[in-house]
Amino acid sequence: MSIKTENLLRVGQGKFELHRLPKRPLELLRAWDAADEYLLNTLAEDLKPSADARILIFNDSFGALAVALSSFQTQAVSDSYLSQQATQLNLARNGLPEHSVKLINSLESLKGLFDLVLIKVPKTLALLEDQLIRLRPHLMPSTQIILAGMIKTLPPSIWKMLERLVGSTTTALARKKARLIFASLDADLAVPANPYPVCYRLEGSDYLISNHANVFSRDSLDIGTRFFLQHLPARQDACDIIDLGCGNGLLGLMAAERNPAATVHFVDESFMAVASAKENFYRAFGQERNATFRSGDGLKNFESASADLILCNPPFHQQNTVGDQIAISMFKQSRRVLRKGGELWVIGNRHLNYHVNLNRLFGTHSVVASNAKFVILKAIATALT
Repeated sequence: MSIKTENLLRVGQGKFELHRLPKRPLELLRAWDAADEYLLNTLAEDLKPSADARILIFNDSFGALAVALSSFQTQAVSDSYLSQQATQLNLARNGLPEHSVKLINSLESLKGLFDLVLIKVPKTLALLEDQLIRLRPHLMPSTQIILAGMIKTLPPSIWKMLERLVGSTTTALARKKARLIFASLDADLAVPANPYPVCYRLEGSDYLISNHANVFSRDSLDIGTRFFLQHLPARQDACDIIDLGCGNGLLGLMAAERNPAATVHFVDESFMAVASAKENFYRAFGQERNATFRSGDGLKNFESASADLILCNPPFHQQNTVGDQIAISMFKQSRRVLRKGGELWVIGNRHLNYHVNLNRLFGTHSVVASNAKFVILKAIATALT
């Protein structure tokens, strides 16, 4: 079977078949961008790291960098479970051993010093700040540090952040709307204390909410969640409630308060989100209340017919790509995981038209509440699927 052109990355290190996650039948997007190509070709043509170079990669979306550089036994840091899964699948797809890349989640400690650090600039600049502070003790004056990104995703504050936390920078000419930034370590710069996680007190409650750097709306309660919290259900028969795409876990936390007999399950593909949700839940209820916490691909690892209520505030972007593929995947998984009569509650911006997909998957839906910006929808599982 021939490889489709859009799945074949051609760079100085070779040719590699790469795919995105979650899988879609007719995927229109590549698993890499021009910044990945620019960075890999620069390494192959100009920098040519030695075979024993210790290479560290941050925020490699679907493993393009790690796969192409796997011969170096690279280490790859990510806050994304899907990114790590994609990296493993793409290594296997190209006949490369899984152990050729060490996958590290965003909250694990780094070990040792690195010769080359490659950073794809993340969507959340707070995550970049957190990563640079964690990285500083593992840099040497000789360490080469390269950031890569598409020009439209590189605000001027990135250069200021690098000069504050690492040292001086130089910038390469743009290529295919991508840019590389080279940073040099200034060992005399004082390393500031890491400001993350940040905390705030949830309005109208005594709950202290902790948020790691990559958590959405980490400084205050966002207006969508505030609206959802005003309408959360209380079901006497709910044994298992899932906070799907939990973020800092506010929906699950308040659902636990309103449904004291239920076990709440928190799941998100962000390691920092799950860690925040866990900290917030146990701070609120202590260890005696039943709950589970998982980093994962939505509900993929949940058993069928295992939940009575699923609460979901779906993301409408993946990294810097806007789309509804994550939401649709969550809705499909929810239909499988709900028990008969179980309910999926979804909040979204009105223009996202989630009701179309809910009707297609569940047969119907109802509107729980709406305002000028948001709508809360409910779909009921009428039969096991």
